[in-house]
Amino acid sequence: MEKPDDEGSPGATGGEGDGRDTTPVHSTGTPDGIAALGAMLQGFMLVQQQQHQSMQTMQQQMQLPISQLQEEVQNGKTKQLCVVTPLPAANPDTLTRPAPQSLDPAEEVLAEHLDKKEEEAERKSEEVQQPLSKANDETKPETDGSSGGNRETTRGPAEVSGQHVVKKEEAERKCEAEEPVPKAIDEPKPEEGSSRENIKITQGSCLRELLSMTGLEDHYENKLTLSTALEINANTTSDEPLTTMQSLPGAFLKKLMMANVNARSVKCLNTDQEVSNYGVDNLYTDTDSSNVINPLDLITALFLCSDGFLQQETVQKMSMCQFAVPLLLPNCDTKQSTLMLWALRDIVRKFRLSSQTATNAFVEGRIVVSDIPMVSFVRLGESSLSKSQILNKLLSNPQQYHDTFVHHNMECGDVPRQISDGLVEISWYFPSGNRNMFTEPVAVANLRGDIKSFETQFSFLCQTSAAVYIFIDDFEADFKVLEGKITKAELFLVVNSQKKTFSVDTLTKMITNCHINPTNVIVKKKQNDAEFVKTLQSSVGDVMEKIKNRLTIENMVDVAHQFGILVDEDSDECQSARKTADEITRNIKDTIQFKDKQLPLQGQIWKELSQLEKERCRLRNAGDQDIEHYKSSLNKKEAELRKKQNKCDMSDAMASFIYGMSRSGPERSYFLKWMRINLDNLSRQNLSALRDRYKDLCQNSPEKKDEIKDLDKQLSDCSLGLEHFLRELGQLYEAACSLPEDSPQRQQMEHLPGLCAQMLLDGFPIELVDGDASNIPLKWISAVLTQLHTLVESNSKIRVVTVLGVQSTGKSTLLNTMFGVQFAVSSGRCTRGAFMLLIKVNKELKEELKCDFIMIIDTEGLKSPELAQLDDSHEHDNELATLVIGLSDVTIINIAMENSTEMKDILQIVVHAFIRMKEVGKKPICHFVHQNVSDMSAHDNNMRDRKKLLEQLNEMTLAAARMEKKENITKFTDVMEYDPDTSSCYIPGLWHGTPPMAPVNAGYSEAVYSFKKTLMKDFRKCQSNDDMTHFLKWTQSLWESVKFEKFIFSFRNSLVADAYSRLCSEYNGWEWTFQKEMYKWMVSAETKMSNIVMTDQHPQRSIRDVLQDLVIEASGKLSLEEKEIQDNLVKYFEKEDGHVNLVEKYKEDFVNSAKTLRRETENTVRNKLQGAVEIKEGMTELNNIKSSQASTMEKKVLTLLQNCRKKESVLSDEELSEEFENMWKKTLSDIHFKGLPRRDVAQGAFFMLSGNLSTRGGHVNKMLVGNNLVECGKKNLL
Repeated sequence: MEKPDDEGSPGATGGEGDGRDTTPVHSTGTPDGIAALGAMLQGFMLVQQQQHQSMQTMQQQMQLPISQLQEEVQNGKTKQLCVVTPLPAANPDTLTRPAPQSLDPAEEVLAEHLDKKEEEAERKSEEVQQPLSKANDETKPETDGSSGGNRETTRGPAEVSGQHVVKKEEAERKCEAEEPVPKAIDEPKPEEGSSRENIKITQGSCLRELLSMTGLEDHYENKLTLSTALEINANTTSDEPLTTMQSLPGAFLKKLMMANVNARSVKCLNTDQEVSNYGVDNLYTDTDSSNVINPLDLITALFLCSDGFLQQETVQKMSMCQFAVPLLLPNCDTKQSTLMLWALRDIVRKFRLSSQTATNAFVEGRIVVSDIPMVSFVRLGESSLSKSQILNKLLSNPQQYHDTFVHHNMECGDVPRQISDGLVEISWYFPSGNRNMFTEPVAVANLRGDIKSFETQFSFLCQTSAAVYIFIDDFEADFKVLEGKITKAELFLVVNSQKKTFSVDTLTKMITNCHINPTNVIVKKKQNDAEFVKTLQSSVGDVMEKIKNRLTIENMVDVAHQFGILVDEDSDECQSARKTADEITRNIKDTIQFKDKQLPLQGQIWKELSQLEKERCRLRNAGDQDIEHYKSSLNKKEAELRKKQNKCDMSDAMASFIYGMSRSGPERSYFLKWMRINLDNLSRQNLSALRDRYKDLCQNSPEKKDEIKDLDKQLSDCSLGLEHFLRELGQLYEAACSLPEDSPQRQQMEHLPGLCAQMLLDGFPIELVDGDASNIPLKWISAVLTQLHTLVESNSKIRVVTVLGVQSTGKSTLLNTMFGVQFAVSSGRCTRGAFMLLIKVNKELKEELKCDFIMIIDTEGLKSPELAQLDDSHEHDNELATLVIGLSDVTIINIAMENSTEMKDILQIVVHAFIRMKEVGKKPICHFVHQNVSDMSAHDNNMRDRKKLLEQLNEMTLAAARMEKKENITKFTDVMEYDPDTSSCYIPGLWHGTPPMAPVNAGYSEAVYSFKKTLMKDFRKCQSNDDMTHFLKWTQSLWESVKFEKFIFSFRNSLVADAYSRLCSEYNGWEWTFQKEMYKWMVSAETKMSNIVMTDQHPQRSIRDVLQDLVIEASGKLSLEEKEIQDNLVKYFEKEDGHVNLVEKYKEDFVNSAKTLRRETENTVRNKLQGAVEIKEGMTELNNIKSSQASTMEKKVLTLLQNCRKKESVLSDEELSEEFENMWKKTLSDIHFKGLPRRDVAQGAFFMLSGNLSTRGGHVNKMLVGNNLVECGKKNLL
């Protein structure tokens, strides 16, 4: 039996795959019983085709009912469809009704209940009658069966009668041409001219009615926005069944934004549909189609009612699901189509050509600018072949079929279309390098409806396609649309030779008149669809090999304009924004040079400022310098760097960027989108070229290490994104803040935070943590969040969700799927730093969730290979994790597969950091999300692992609490909320198959949705009620704590830190013993030195000889004590408790410390012994000086007295004292003494405290660094 065409249902606008016979029939109030009898008859005839022998028996049994039916038809009692008799002429006063769709029961069941159902049908036909006058007088929505579309339109009887005229002669001719009964069911035919004019008259009103029915009428003028589609409302996590048509658009968008491949299957569940459809008793029950809608109509309506940004995001999600997306969007109200260039602009795909298989190379590009040939498929008249199903098979590999195009066998696919005729959909095939159906990419376009009704779309496709395949069965149709057609595309005919109307002569005549190459006729013979699809694939492959007409979607704009087709990018806002963005990005050749010249403030200067900021808190490089002088020098350097920043004039690129940011709402959003698109294109091109060079060097010239190292650096630095421009804005503002408040330059920058705050409100992410400098520009972030608080009129209560995980585990994709947001995942660059984005909460849910916004923070991947080679990689990851977890209400720990070990260390370091902080603040809720786990039993199977993980986290938390002397903290859940049973989620892989042709796995979307419901429950449980100002204060406090923490972040985990701390404690004891023994020995040696003259029995030995002996003795003593420490170290590491194995790598450090201690002590002892000798010698010299100076003074005094006596006048006491003082000063000036060196007590105290408190928390370090020890003791303690 031949398949009914998905578009071949009667009429130009037949529903996709409407397999029901909807030939116009004139109802005169036919009883339901007779209608049921006709339906049953059709079922019988279908069974006859399948089982000929049984059908003969059934025909005999049905003879009487058939005769009765014919008699009633002739008498005018019924006009119900029955193709065994010619249709009578139309009664102008009748209304139309579609034929009910029959069921296909098993033959034996039909035979068993035959008599019973015939009697029941006759009884109903007598009981139920509707007066003809009543049907004519009423004006109500009717089903336009003749057009194949259930178009509910309000018409009067006169209007209807004038539009539904069926010619008796044509009906008779068609009935005779058809094979009697069975074929009538398979191949329904419309009456010529019965509905074409009616479609044109009613389509405009159909659009309004459908929009009203789906609740979208208000959005036809005031478009739906992306922000509205993404906001959190009561339906976000609701699983209530859909009961009204108004709920369908929201349900479709909800599923689509989560990339659910079942999004097109949304439908209302009525009470009628809950009735069982099983059993013979339901043979006559017809499905109510008044509350269903074809998915194509729903998609068309949503696109007509959405703004450009929602359209673009919708297309992006549809592309992820491998849905066909609109290329030409029809509007039956204005009778115009729109080329959806902007909507398609954001699709980026990767693929691998067959020629690249050996090298594992790939191509990545934006679809609209890619040189991909397009092949179009259209229908002329009616076709028994299901075009959309054949295209789905054409694009799917044999092992994995996917419904790219909607067809009649899909859910609601058989519902007649109302507004989507004239829609041109497009999809793509991308090769993956092996087992390709096509060697290169190909675009496939599909026009919905008959090309006779949509000549504009057909002409457009003929000018833009490489080939156009025309499906046709009705060779008696009007072929004027093909005759004399000027086309750049090669035309192909696709016909079904199994049709009874197929004629070689007619086909030959047609291809001659239409100038079609005879070899371009593809005939479906007696073969199944698989063989036929192979033939079609071969034809398309041949076309692609010799194709000359390659036109990118972007270059289709001129063709669209020629045919009067609108282009969505032609809006003034879009074009103005594009012009501004192009001015910035047009001349960028080398991104590294561009950043140096046009974005100078964020380069080396900003990195140095970030390092200075941390050094000012940690003072790691102070050395022996005076601390206050060192801190002062750091402040001076910062001022110089800020001054250097302020000397840089604003670049042309930044001036244009600020201009673009300052535009009106839609134009600003267009500008930011254009900037992101242009910059991603640039980064992609640069990365591709650098990767190729890097790969070539590594494979062919591995000895060129310097060049490889340089290329590696370029790969890290070449990315250029929107975040770099926003980062420059932040530095412009922060540099200006260092100027006086009345400075014109500072005032000029005051408006910048407001621009960024508005950008956050518009749904764009901004950078919270600078990924390159590992720093938060606090002044800039504070100003932005303060402005945001003002913009929303203080309604800024927030809940914060953070995702953490190892690099390339799908963190951004998880957030994008869960919330429908747009964190970058496909631009060839991993996330760097941390980005925050706001999602609005609907009014109806604000009270329940106690927030106005949900803030989502996406972070860079931890344990990055780029940072792994650096000594401080642990520190970088621990800082970032502590910061973002501390800011969040809910933290998602994203893990690849089932093993959580990779995140365990970082998580407990975060807990340790929280314990060390003076004020932790929030108690985040922690969830573990295990990705790429498809086993349904994973949750139960991993129960033991989760329990073990919690035990390990508890052990580490207890160790950390013991180190910090926090007795009240005994387990992990004292610091973070975590339940091993409810806080672990297992999500299957993202793709259903192998990309690039794989759709998103439905299980992935559903698992993410389930997890999202869990998050919403967590939000409701959160006790905090913080707004943006509280979030800002907490960010400042937390960042200060992170900056001052210099001990714990350098460890892999808390057990290592605890083991290290214990080893330090033991070593300090050994060191104290060592120093105590050496001190005792030194006291003894000094005593021996001081008593040497009195006790020495050999006066011939000088004091220098004694010194030499003591130095030798000291060296032996030091060696003995050093060996004691080394032995203790060996014994310590031989122990099996205390996690000593965790600090094995530090063993050599402590061995070296012991050697250093011995060396420093030896120098100290030597210096002290030398000092003792010098003192002894100095005392001897002092005694000599005393004895010599006494006689000298005596002589001086006697000389002074003699001189005074010689003078004639007597000296007064004052004059005598003055003479003595002069003599005394002159005497002392001839004697030289060595004074003691001046000591810096504050400096020594600082170094001592710094060493003793090095393992204490950041708050202690902040107190030590923040206080000037020189001033200590100068103020009263009380």
